[in-house]
Amino acid sequence: MIARRLAGQRPFWRPGSAYGYSGFAGFSIVAEVVRRVTGRSVQEHFEERVREPYGLDLYLGLPEREEHRYREVLAGEASAEELAAFQPYVPGPHSLGGIGYGLDSTPPLDQVAFVNTRRVRALGQVSAGGVGSARGLAGLYAAAVSGLDGRPPLLEPGTLGEFAMLHSTGRDLVTGDAGQYALGFQAKGLRYPFLSANAFGHNGSAGSESFVDPRTGIAFGYTRRQFSATWSYPEHDRLAAAVHAAASR
Repeated sequence: MIARRLAGQRPFWRPGSAYGYSGFAGFSIVAEVVRRVTGRSVQEHFEERVREPYGLDLYLGLPEREEHRYREVLAGEASAEELAAFQPYVPGPHSLGGIGYGLDSTPPLDQVAFVNTRRVRALGQVSAGGVGSARGLAGLYAAAVSGLDGRPPLLEPGTLGEFAMLHSTGRDLVTGDAGQYALGFQAKGLRYPFLSANAFGHNGSAGSESFVDPRTGIAFGYTRRQFSATWSYPEHDRLAAAVHAAASR
């Protein structure tokens, strides 16, 4: 349904001239391509070819048997001064940022309520319905690049090279200067200069972070339970740097 509605919309810019991140809808198009080519869902492919063989604590569609482990994500907290300083930068509902994050809907999308909805977790929507632990996130990237627990890597060298290559640079029309992308992933080598140029991964709106550096073999996963009221997670830089420093020793 999401892919059908997206296909019927007029683009906001000439295709190929710019790019912009969509946190909730972008990969619905990828999921639809997979479904049409293979006749099966991304969730089915992920479960049978990735999660189950590698024993990952990471789900696209959280089973009922694992529901007791889920901990509700909490809304962000900030002082009155912090909120006042941040308010001028909140996207308007009909700006590209507002549209990208569902602020133009009626009512506007409540991200906290969205991720805490059992139906969302059960369906495992590709863009925003994944549920797992920090170890599961790190394990996914380790499995993709280096293999895990004696199993071979998921990605062949040529495919890995395509994933790690810069595909979209310059200013992201939704997220701004921070949006630098490899193929479907954020270019983490630009985000964290101490990583190699081929490092790739992705963060999450509630403050999770994950990446892999194919050159060093570092696979990083971090989750947190509380949103930031100002959409800022400065601990990412400190944690990533500390892990890199420890691994380098």
